[in-house]
Amino acid sequence: MRKLPLVLIGVASIAVAAPAVAGPVEDFHQLQTDYWKARLKDSPRLATVAGVTTYDAQLDELSLAAMDREAAQAAAFLSRLNAIPQGALGIGERTSYAILERSLQNAIESNRFGARQMLFSTLGSAHDSYAGIGETQPFRTNADYENYLERIAAVPDRMRSYGEISVKAASEGFVQPCVTMARFPATISGNISADPAKSRFYAPFAGTRPATVGQAQWDSLKGRAAALIRDRINPSYRSFEQLYEKQLASKCRQSVGASALPQGKEYYAYLVRDYTTTDMTPEQIHQLGLSEVARIRAEMETVAKTAGFASREAMIADMRSNPKWYVQTPEELLQATAIQAKTIDGKMPSLFNRLPRLPYGIRPMAAATAPGDTTARYQRGSPDAGIAGFYLVNTTKLDQRPLWEIPALTVHEAVPGHHMQIATQQELEMPSWRKYGTYFTAFSEGWGLYSERLGIEMGIYDTPQKDMGRLGYEMWRASRLVVDTGIHSKGWSKDRAVAFMKDNTTLTDANVDAEVNRYISNPGQALAYKIGELKIRELRTKAERELGDKFDLRRFHDAVLGQGAVPLDALEAQITAWIAAERTRS
Repeated sequence: MRKLPLVLIGVASIAVAAPAVAGPVEDFHQLQTDYWKARLKDSPRLATVAGVTTYDAQLDELSLAAMDREAAQAAAFLSRLNAIPQGALGIGERTSYAILERSLQNAIESNRFGARQMLFSTLGSAHDSYAGIGETQPFRTNADYENYLERIAAVPDRMRSYGEISVKAASEGFVQPCVTMARFPATISGNISADPAKSRFYAPFAGTRPATVGQAQWDSLKGRAAALIRDRINPSYRSFEQLYEKQLASKCRQSVGASALPQGKEYYAYLVRDYTTTDMTPEQIHQLGLSEVARIRAEMETVAKTAGFASREAMIADMRSNPKWYVQTPEELLQATAIQAKTIDGKMPSLFNRLPRLPYGIRPMAAATAPGDTTARYQRGSPDAGIAGFYLVNTTKLDQRPLWEIPALTVHEAVPGHHMQIATQQELEMPSWRKYGTYFTAFSEGWGLYSERLGIEMGIYDTPQKDMGRLGYEMWRASRLVVDTGIHSKGWSKDRAVAFMKDNTTLTDANVDAEVNRYISNPGQALAYKIGELKIRELRTKAERELGDKFDLRRFHDAVLGQGAVPLDALEAQITAWIAAERTRS
């Protein structure tokens, strides 16, 4: 399946020929400038997030032709890049070179698979991304609102393309498994509101009128938004809903593994390499997962016996069923989450010298997708665009959202996890394309999982249940190594994957089902978490051992985050160089 980031990226034709410049360093700088200009032109939503307002009224193209042009453009940039001798570049430039090279290679390779046409899954879909456009851009002036209206006016055309690509994909066998799609129609209908004022598309107009916008202008903007939603956007969603029911729903496949798709085995092997940024095989990852599961299970047994339970199973059963661990209203869940987040905020200076200036907020997930979604998500902000980050909490199925999981969940999604890492990256002195245009799942999700372990040093797991919750979350990510490779490489059924997750993790039934559906419909992505976390822990152990009394945890964390998201091999080189420099520091 073609990966869908927060910003859907399309490409328009643009010349990428290298201009005449003085030498390798200047050539590389010019290449980066040209590459970023092309990305911004072809990806208007990314440009908005990066604080570039030139394309605020435009929406990324969605077509197979655009994907082909994107790959061709990447090949042209790669050719220019490979002509530049790395030895002539400085250390920081060589890091940028390696990241750009990997990004361009992945853009080319991913486009070779027919699965690029699969534009919806349980982890993310084009129609849901469009409905959230207003959540990822600033609104301060009348022009901001005018641009937004022009941008969402393009949504019906994109929804038409979305349907056409999906029908073509289904005719070629690129479809999602039936077992993952039961709740999918609701994610479409959930974004159709009979009252336009209650639509997610209307959200920018639902608040207080900005002082910069006159009352007459405001009334006009609101009326135009309502009409656009009612007369054009809602019908485009209804059309896609009908298309799905009539032409796509029956085409779902009974098999669950990616290996059943055309080019399936080759595609899964690519996804494993891409998401983990390693050369590990599915079998190697499967065996690593089994080893980690056994290790964590033993730790869980120790916690259970210390807490007075006969076994880990008995303690987990109590944690899953005891009503004292659950709240009754969404507001109570959000309040408990907010208290935990502010408690962690107060502990951050003990772990980092450099803290990001960009704040983050807490709000519920979108109602249209939350029932089938995971427990929480992070939505990135932008210091350049003036947008805060957000910790999105799933407030549905409250009997499946235990209080004891909030500490581990919060350190992962907010700080020191995703918000800390991504906001820090956006504030570093580095090329803008690296601040906003690069993302490596193994690094970012590995850091999120590593952050859960930092909760031990913060002292937030102050009850056996919270500590078991932490171990349960670590077990959840270790189990993914087994389950994802089991499904997509070893022929596991969904039932077998669910049974493995229920036997080993602390997750409730609803979360287990949502998670397994996610692994089935998004092959490989879930492998990155544990692979990345283990690498960061390995590098910390190496630094502690080699530096001894000179090891400073805050400086180590600053070093890990100091180059933004990077592939794991680049991270290892980065920390090895940092250790050498620390040895000489007085």
